[in-house]
Amino acid sequence: MWLKRISILNYKNLEQVELAFSHKMNCIIGKNGMGKTNLMDAVYYLSFCKSSTNPIDSQNIRHEQDFFVIQGFYETDDGEPEEVYCGLKRRQKKQFKRNKKEYTRLSDHIGLIPLVMVSPADSLLIAGGSEERRRFMDVVISQFDREYLDALIRYNKALAQRNTLIKSEAEPEDALMEVWEEMMASAGETVYRKRLAFIEEFIPIFQSYYSYISQDREQVSLTYQSHVAEGDLLALLRESRQRDRIMGYSLKGVHKDDLLMLLGDFPIKREGSQGQNKTYLIALKLAQFEFLKRTGSRTTPLVLLDDIFDKLDASRVEQIVKLVAGDNFGQIFITDTNRDHLDKILRKIEGDYKLFEVDNGEVSERKEADDEAE
Repeated sequence: MWLKRISILNYKNLEQVELAFSHKMNCIIGKNGMGKTNLMDAVYYLSFCKSSTNPIDSQNIRHEQDFFVIQGFYETDDGEPEEVYCGLKRRQKKQFKRNKKEYTRLSDHIGLIPLVMVSPADSLLIAGGSEERRRFMDVVISQFDREYLDALIRYNKALAQRNTLIKSEAEPEDALMEVWEEMMASAGETVYRKRLAFIEEFIPIFQSYYSYISQDREQVSLTYQSHVAEGDLLALLRESRQRDRIMGYSLKGVHKDDLLMLLGDFPIKREGSQGQNKTYLIALKLAQFEFLKRTGSRTTPLVLLDDIFDKLDASRVEQIVKLVAGDNFGQIFITDTNRDHLDKILRKIEGDYKLFEVDNGEVSERKEADDEAE
């Protein structure tokens, strides 16, 4: 899958943007705060029906405007055209259409255009709470496994209902609690089983990418932690019910799952340098690309690399450049404030590429990658 053209109206600071992209490499240069990340976020929105940075849709409308529109014109790996439309007016329901036909459920769109994004916000995967690491698993698995996404939606619905009962002043009816606990247990077992299978297959791919970028300087791993590994989830929920009433929320379940991220034998959160952390995150996301490419629809995912070279030494930058310039990757979008990084990449690209410049929300194509790059 590749994005041939994008049309944007009033999305964040982008007033009106019409761009045609390269099927291989698209480099976006500009100072901080000019709109590079907003352009990447618009591409992300077309895959996931939401922003990667702001979940409140109305706040993504350009200041003093009443709507935004994003349209993407794609071509599949088999040469078939795909058109995706997203429009939002203030105080109205978001519209999402594929080939001019509106979706009844936004979840039906997830996975059509697989996409992997690497950005500075990924630092939360290491530094943030367990919800960030669960979201990482959810984003990957949901793009190729419909059963997983449906189970996750059911689980979260049952969890919300159980939490409402737990917080009520009156003692909830046992029969009602049983209904939601049984749904949580059934859906939760599915979520756990699929997360476990994913991580077991994902770890060696991730380790291979980290080893390549770091040139075997460190060893890394991932460990999946879940209450379901302790025993039957329904029994755990029943046992925890009174304590949950005291705490006011559900203490057990797959909504508490976590990924322990290790550098050697220790948590990278505690032991890793800035460069090691950045390498870890990039390896995670490149492994995500590789995993999605192998599974599901067998569609090559789009890759968005937003300001990834900061905090990395020259040798690691060089290794990443070799990777993304290779034949294994499909369409790539890279942003940077440093023109030197982008020029190094473009010099290694034998195929098609385009270079764009962003200045205060306006995006223009540079016809030559670097006329001055002698």
